[in-house]
Amino acid sequence: MNKLVAPIALSAVLALSLGGCSSDLFGFLNQGGETQAEKPTTVPGSTFDMNDVMFAQMMIPHHSQAVELAALAEANTTTAAILDLAARIKGAQQPEIDTMTAWLAAAGSSAVDHGSHGMSMPGMVSDADMAMLEQATGAEFDALFLAHMIQHHEGAIDMANDVLATTANDEVAALATAIVAAQTAEIAEMTGLLGP
Repeated sequence: MNKLVAPIALSAVLALSLGGCSSDLFGFLNQGGETQAEKPTTVPGSTFDMNDVMFAQMMIPHHSQAVELAALAEANTTTAAILDLAARIKGAQQPEIDTMTAWLAAAGSSAVDHGSHGMSMPGMVSDADMAMLEQATGAEFDALFLAHMIQHHEGAIDMANDVLATTANDEVAALATAIVAAQTAEIAEMTGLLGP
């Protein structure tokens, strides 16, 4: 899997520039917790504001981990329902990664390397839990996969709802709306597969 990497300096500059944005989008990055009443600054030369850029920069590695989890399913289970779900997750989220990468290029920005899976993004699976998933097989894998993917999807829905509250960009709104709809349906499906 290709990982898009940007200099660490970009992360620092972006985090500082977003400190005063009007949204609570990804508030865990805003250490001061301060907000402003005015609309977030638009990225020069684009129709993407800073919240749109942050959404893409956070959702790309989030989606990338979902694709990684789906690939683990292909290797670690033979359960048809899990394999079908994993294929659909990969089929939906990789094109969304490509779309968001193109947005960042249009906005004159790039993806940020967030390092390990232990980052504080909503729903991300920790390195320790990823290691457990890599070792698990069969029914044990299925249960772990479903539990972690439900949590992962819930995080993505939170991020998508955050950007929907601020964005004025139709493309961003359309993708965020699609993420909420698709992943809400998949959560219901996975909850059913987990059983009582």
